[in-house]
Amino acid sequence: MKTCNLSDFMKALTPWLDDDYIRKAYVDDNGHFVLLFTDGVKNVYHIEDCEKSQLKEILEDLKKKGVSVELSC
Repeated sequence: MKTCNLSDFMKALTPWLDDDYIRKAYVDDNGHFVLLFTDGVKNVYHIEDCEKSQLKEILEDLKKKGVSVELSC
């Protein structure tokens, strides 16, 4: 698991949006943001300065970009 702030997370996320590299995104039961990639890699993030509503906005944005998401947060 990687710990970061929201700004750093968004910077890390941006390059992956250029391709169809993200297979699925969701927030787990512990409030961690999980990204599953097409090559089988799973990245889990603990975003320190982020509210649930912000995580939901990120998921909704990813959904608009064609990423499969679970909107349970």
